[in-house]
Amino acid sequence: MRDTLRVQLWPLPTLGVALAVVAGVGLPRLDGRIRHDTPPWLRDYLFGGSADAARSVLAAIAGSMVTVTALTFSLTVVTLQLASSQFSPRLLRTFTADRYVQTTLAVFLATFTYALTVLRTVRTGEDGRTAFVPQVSVTVAFLLTLASLFALVLFLSHLAREIRIETMMSSVHTAAERTVRRLLTQRQDPADGEPAAGDPPAAPPEPPANVLPLTPGASGFLTSVDEAALMKATVEADALVIIDRLPGSSLIAGTPMGAAWPRTGEPFSPAARSLLTEAASEAVRTGPERTDLQDVAFGLRQLTDIAAKALSPGINDPTTAVHALSHSAALLCELARRDLGPRLLRDDDGQVRVILRRPDLQDLLDLAVSQPLRYGAAEPAVLARIAMLLRELAWCSTPDQYPTINAALARLRSTVDAQNFHATEHGRLTELTARVDEAMAGRWTPGRTR
Repeated sequence: MRDTLRVQLWPLPTLGVALAVVAGVGLPRLDGRIRHDTPPWLRDYLFGGSADAARSVLAAIAGSMVTVTALTFSLTVVTLQLASSQFSPRLLRTFTADRYVQTTLAVFLATFTYALTVLRTVRTGEDGRTAFVPQVSVTVAFLLTLASLFALVLFLSHLAREIRIETMMSSVHTAAERTVRRLLTQRQDPADGEPAAGDPPAAPPEPPANVLPLTPGASGFLTSVDEAALMKATVEADALVIIDRLPGSSLIAGTPMGAAWPRTGEPFSPAARSLLTEAASEAVRTGPERTDLQDVAFGLRQLTDIAAKALSPGINDPTTAVHALSHSAALLCELARRDLGPRLLRDDDGQVRVILRRPDLQDLLDLAVSQPLRYGAAEPAVLARIAMLLRELAWCSTPDQYPTINAALARLRSTVDAQNFHATEHGRLTELTARVDEAMAGRWTPGRTR
């Protein structure tokens, strides 16, 4: 729920409107109580006009705020459209979760609502009632207008910065790093400072031939798994459960996403089968789009989308693709230092009960490299950056991860050999691929890398 609200535009503006209504009702009442007790030094700073002037000021504020709010919404929609069509539709979450945009809309709508709410309390005395001008309330409306103007300037400045592709990629990179550090533990550092194999997690138990298929309750993208609920049902049924679909995978209701089998080897009772089926269906949550709640690969997916879109014939921007690969390289190096592979949940006795599939280095490297390698096969700059990515990853990796890097390196070399490059370009790419082997051997040769 928190993640859903975080990427919506309406919660913060709605809260601003609610607070504005409360202030618009409460401050005029406070005005009525203290208007004869206001200190003289404070009266000089309060609104001192008549009831007609107060109405004019409040009406002008409300009208201008409607115009400015419409402008802000229009600019936001244009930015969303630009990000979706020019870079990647999966970048929209980054913009809708932007606190600058949400706060600016909240300030504008709150000022508009407050001005209208206070306007209804102004009385001219023509209707037989005592004239009333809420001086403090009108002054607050004026201050909110100044704050709105300041927010507008900040919003325009922020928007001009956010629509730059470098800023977008930096935001994606930062969010992805937060997700990695939140979900994955650090691999054990070698004591002597030399590259080491690390301590990979214990291999999960293999499921038997006859298992109980588990299906999701609804179609959509796998966004999260309620580990506590699934673990509880598994212990009650004395079973083992495996969810073999990665976070972010597309699940179809009624098709298996995992399996369960009895720990003792005895067949499940009907009650245990029902318990496991219902628990898995409720614990595995789906949504209409991928999120970074439990999906460590989502940031790489966004960066790869940017690179692939930049390499399309309609855009033809290899420089953006190279920069996206630079961010992907940094993320892969961070991921290589983490415990990848399946997540094993154990009961109080230390026995594995639930196996949740998570991407390993091969999944992540394929995600970051496969599409740029395919769509940028004819661009030496893209191939050179992929070679540098593999070199940087090799330097940050451990020997047990080298086979994955070697497989990607072989694909890169075959792609380079298949292209009709100039001898100079071909020689340069051959040199860069050779330096990947040097990095895996623990050597880093200084030299030109671009």
